[in-house]
Amino acid sequence: MLGSTHGTLTTDSRRARVIACGERRPGPAVHDRVADLDVSGRPLHADVPDLARFFRPGSVAVIGASDAEGRPDTGITRQLLDWAGRVGARVHPVHPGRPSVFGLPCVPSVARLPEPVDLAVLLVADPLPVIGELAGAKARFAVVVASGFAETGQAGAEAQQRLAEAARRAGVRLLGPNTNLDAFERFREDLTGPAIALITQSGHQGRPVFALQELGIRLSHWAPTGNEADLETADFLSWFAERPEVGAIACYLEGLKDGRAFLLAADRAARRGVPVVAVKVGRTEAGARTAASRTGRLTGADDVVDAALRQYGVIRVDALDELQDTAALLARARPPRSDGVVVYSISGGTGAHVADLAAGAGLRLPVLSTEKQAELHQWIPDCLNVANPVDSGGHPVGDQRGRKIIDALLADPDTGVLICPVTGPFPPLGDRLVRDLADAAEETDKLVCVVWGSPAGTEPAYREVLLGSSRVATFRTVGNCLRAVRAWLDHHRYTGGYRSPFDAAPRTPSPSLRKAEALLRPGARLSEHAAKQLLRAYGIRVPREQLVTSAAAAVRAAAQVGYPVVMKASGARIAHKTELGLVKIGLTSASQVRDAYRELTDIARYEGVGLDGVLVCQMVERGVEMMVGVTHDELFGPTVTAGLGGILVEVLRDTVVRVPPFGEEQARAMLGELRGRALLDGVRGRPPADVDALVEVVLRVQRMALELGSRLAELDINPLMVLDRGKGAVALDALVVCR
Repeated sequence: MLGSTHGTLTTDSRRARVIACGERRPGPAVHDRVADLDVSGRPLHADVPDLARFFRPGSVAVIGASDAEGRPDTGITRQLLDWAGRVGARVHPVHPGRPSVFGLPCVPSVARLPEPVDLAVLLVADPLPVIGELAGAKARFAVVVASGFAETGQAGAEAQQRLAEAARRAGVRLLGPNTNLDAFERFREDLTGPAIALITQSGHQGRPVFALQELGIRLSHWAPTGNEADLETADFLSWFAERPEVGAIACYLEGLKDGRAFLLAADRAARRGVPVVAVKVGRTEAGARTAASRTGRLTGADDVVDAALRQYGVIRVDALDELQDTAALLARARPPRSDGVVVYSISGGTGAHVADLAAGAGLRLPVLSTEKQAELHQWIPDCLNVANPVDSGGHPVGDQRGRKIIDALLADPDTGVLICPVTGPFPPLGDRLVRDLADAAEETDKLVCVVWGSPAGTEPAYREVLLGSSRVATFRTVGNCLRAVRAWLDHHRYTGGYRSPFDAAPRTPSPSLRKAEALLRPGARLSEHAAKQLLRAYGIRVPREQLVTSAAAAVRAAAQVGYPVVMKASGARIAHKTELGLVKIGLTSASQVRDAYRELTDIARYEGVGLDGVLVCQMVERGVEMMVGVTHDELFGPTVTAGLGGILVEVLRDTVVRVPPFGEEQARAMLGELRGRALLDGVRGRPPADVDALVEVVLRVQRMALELGSRLAELDINPLMVLDRGKGAVALDALVVCR
């Protein structure tokens, strides 16, 4: 484990926010309300509910309390009484048939509570009638443990909706249903340092992170969100991000209630430099289906979810042990001084293996300078490699040379992380090695990681020295160590220059919007000609072209457009023109144009596709074929996709996606993720393509997606021909589906 903070936190001073119980708390300078909404009227900053009285209430009502032995509610009541005693809350049992519960006076109904309550825990099978009664008790929060709601299907979802509406009418913020009492667990109070706050939609999946306390890692809060009828992951994420004791937020997510709300909360955390580490279920169809049946939440298309998480700096991991190790490191490690990783071991084979894995994980392993290598050879035999990885050969770690080697490595300015794999216990040398590492870690501001490879984990060197250190990051597997270090470096690289994607969101409609609205056809698919008019309205370049309805008009249009020309059938029902033979290219004469017109109309008539005419188009010079498109995700709304175009879309599927809003920097980073990015830089003698023009098209398409919103069901520009640098980009074809 480690001891430190995660660096300076930034402050988001936007506006006063409505808190959970309907009050307002003073905020920093309040901007004009319009500035807090994007062009589609959606908020650009997260409201943060005041959850302080949820986690530390002054008074608690336990509705359905029991002390009858053998009943499940009795154990729950006992747990709540124990927790209330620790946080200093007054407990009021509620049960119509009991005068007292565990020696406390019991009232028969909510209406008979002796005082307003901050928190009501409902242990009843049918919580709906009770929720309505909580308004009279002026309850701030309610927890519904009962299941049988949205996770069971449509009828359960409707029952859950009625529960949420009742809570809104009562002015109560609701946790659940289908949740548990993990929020009221016993947290160790003897641990210090930045803490992990935990959010889970399945209580059992949070147990490994909660157990980190046994290794000396502090936990501050646990939010088991259940079905999220009201309070959701985003609410807790926003609130935890503002807690000074929270060093990292660990999440187990099965689905999201509101994708945009989650991104706003993640943005708040990123602005403050608070790392968020998440397991997100749904990478496979089976996982998504199971998650939906457990909580009734949407899992979303996984490629979109993955892109959205990365876009806002959320570190996605796959396994619970990764969640443990990565969250612990990010919560407690200081910001890096360098991204250089040095691997130090007593075995050349071990060091070489770990170095290979580190390089494969994308970590930088600098070659130590000749001066540094000469210094190390004072204590390490000349026959051993000390360039990085560093092999001590074993014997030097047993005396004063061991500490000198460690200090020399940490003193190198290119060393940001020192990783020492210990493949197994080998006292007394191993004991001396880990003691020297722990002592050195106390005196450096650089990260020291030890991988303890013994399967037993009972050795004093591990249990007492490593886990007893406040500065050494201890791991049990090399893979988890390397992935956590990579996440730590990425997090600080990302948040060090963080620019919120929401800051790039347009606040007011562009002049293009009115032109575009006139071109939309609700519920219809536009012809290529109409789709290109829509692109032109947003300043996206298309070829010179004319729509004609006769062979003679086609000849005149070709003369005006300029030979050579391309001719295409244009109609709303035509999907794959090339496959149907409805495209003719490289036409250089009037006779070819006349023949092409007749052939195109004959094919269209035979295939039964309606035409609004034939396009006579400028033939654009060769470039890099790309695609840019818009689709709607059920969680996040409009998404923008870019990638290699033409037939390569279907063959290579080399595309990347972003969730608007995003700025120019994110658009360039988006293109950098493409496997075929080198094509834009010029290959096989080709000059570099006009990447600036491509970025501009991506940003204009994003603007279109934001302004047209749900009215634009689908947009596909393919191919978008990106010409040589300085010559622009031209949309050769486009598909638009209106909603």
